[in-house]
Amino acid sequence: MTSDSRILRCSHCGTRNRVPRAKLADRPICAKCKTALPDAATLPVPVTDANFEQEIMTFPGPVMLDCWAPWCSPCKMTAPIFNQLAGKYAGLVKIGKLNVDQNPMVAARFNVLSIPTLLLFNGGRLVNTLPGTLTRQDIERHLNYLAGGTPA
Repeated sequence: MTSDSRILRCSHCGTRNRVPRAKLADRPICAKCKTALPDAATLPVPVTDANFEQEIMTFPGPVMLDCWAPWCSPCKMTAPIFNQLAGKYAGLVKIGKLNVDQNPMVAARFNVLSIPTLLLFNGGRLVNTLPGTLTRQDIERHLNYLAGGTPA
C-alpha cells in the first residue's frame, strides 16, 4: 500500500477497499456492495450481527459499543456526541454503534434490555455494561478508563 492511499474495510460486506487519501472526504463507497465506507478515524464503526466478531471480539484493544435504535429519542440526542468522541479517541478506543432493531442476536447475547446501553470491551472481553442515557462527561470518563486512564 502506498502512503497516498488507505485501506478501509466495508462494515457491511467486509471487503477491503483501497481509497486515495484525497478521496476520503468524499464519502467513498465499497467497490463490491456500494455501501458508504466508514472512516474509522472520524466516525463510529457500524457494528452488525454479521461483523460483530470481527469488529469487537477479535479487536485487541478497548471498545465502547453504543446500542441504539432509530426511534429512540435519547439515542438520537447522544449520536452527535459519539461522532465527536470517535474522532477524539481515534487510536485509543474503538467506538462502535449497534442498531438493536436490525441486529437482535448481539443485543440478546449481551442482554441489552433497554436503550441506550453502552457495552465496554477490552481485548474482546466485556468489562462493563452501562444502561441508560449518560452525559458527555460520563461517557468520556469511561472512555478515559478504557484508554488506560483512571478507573471510571
